[in-house]
Amino acid sequence: MTTITDTLTAAQQRNTNNTLPYAGAVTPQEAYALLQADSNIKLIDVRTHAERDWVGRVAIAEPQYACVQWNLYPGGVANPDFLDQLAQVASKETTLLFLCRSGVRSRHAAKLATQHGYLACYDILEGFEGDKDARGHRKTVGGWCYAGLPWVGA
Repeated sequence: MTTITDTLTAAQQRNTNNTLPYAGAVTPQEAYALLQADSNIKLIDVRTHAERDWVGRVAIAEPQYACVQWNLYPGGVANPDFLDQLAQVASKETTLLFLCRSGVRSRHAAKLATQHGYLACYDILEGFEGDKDARGHRKTVGGWCYAGLPWVGA
């Protein structure tokens, strides 16, 4: 049985291998296992409200799940209040797992949070929907949904 320590060590090893500017990176399956094992770990969904409303969201209850938009909809402009909003839902000592659609914005969010004193920031690889397949569709190649983890559809 894999422990929280084992999972975080693997995530940190990915950091060592890739020189990530945050604590590490977890697979969607590892993220879910961490959330199930420790109620103090928090998933920060950085997608827009529109994405969560139209596409779906992970089926994790508050306070373990929080939404802090990286970009704002419409327009896709950076959320100028990102750090202030993050501070409202998580302390700097909390282990944070950042999630976006495909794993790009979550990396930026983990990096920024780390730069501002958050001690344990992890990117969830592949994101919620994963990359596009050959037909341009998501949820078929990787990500939270593809892994069969609990989520609520739009």
